[in-house]
Amino acid sequence: MRLRTLPLSTGGVLLGILLAAADYHVSWGVAVLIVLTTVCLQILSNLSNELGDVLHGTDTAERVGPQYGLNGGQMSVKEMKWLIGVFVVLSMVSGTAMILASFGTLLDLRHPLAEMDWTPTLLLLLGAGAIMGAMKYTLGRNPYGYRGLGDLFVFVFFGLVAVMGSYLVASHTLFWRLLLPGAAVGCFSVGVLNVNNIRDMKTDAPNRVTVAIRLGEKRAKIYQTGLIVLGWALMLAYCQIRFFSLWHYLYVLTLPLFILHLRGVWKRKERELDPMLPLLVVASFLFCLLGGIGFCVYLF
Repeated sequence: MRLRTLPLSTGGVLLGILLAAADYHVSWGVAVLIVLTTVCLQILSNLSNELGDVLHGTDTAERVGPQYGLNGGQMSVKEMKWLIGVFVVLSMVSGTAMILASFGTLLDLRHPLAEMDWTPTLLLLLGAGAIMGAMKYTLGRNPYGYRGLGDLFVFVFFGLVAVMGSYLVASHTLFWRLLLPGAAVGCFSVGVLNVNNIRDMKTDAPNRVTVAIRLGEKRAKIYQTGLIVLGWALMLAYCQIRFFSLWHYLYVLTLPLFILHLRGVWKRKERELDPMLPLLVVASFLFCLLGGIGFCVYLF
């Protein structure tokens, strides 16, 4: 299930929930369901990614990183497909419960069409898109992750949707300024994927085209640096347009972790980069957690 990646997905939704809690009353039951749905989708994505890579012959004995179930022989393809089906169902159940707990309905039929609140229905459609996106990254005949489009998917779903979607579900409102923290988290999430792709350039090359392969190792590291710098700039911009409080900048405490990450990226060769992946995951999670807490603490 690649549990070490779970803080990456939960960080974005925690930031969205905490930003909503700073502005509105948030039901903690709804907040728990948001996080649970996110975890189910992340695990579904991880399982589907493993199965797709094995079926396409991308994951081999030369792969660097943790040993997974299929390659390690602990699971069969049939068992993995069954497990993926389980998490599809869990994602659907958890997501539906999340929307019902927040909005009290999936489709409000009490008003004329023009006056109906279509938000729950749109969230259901977004959830269906998230399930399909999680599975189609490496599964299927023409997976988008094998065409260099993984970065775009991760930016949208792990960044924009994670932050703005959780804010919407928690508060029933949405502001365009949330694009800034959403895009910041998206940049860090793409950074995690990019480090993974730089590490796996040699084993990916025969079967998969990634942004890292297209750029080459040096330019992929420049791209990595740009993602981290842009993510910080976007969050700083968001803090500047909100009314001022030093608590809003609590996430700055994580800066040494990001510096350590970039230093490691530039000093290590592609197959030595694996430790930099969990480091960025932890740094991004703490960035999101402290960033959200900073907007709540000043209220007290």
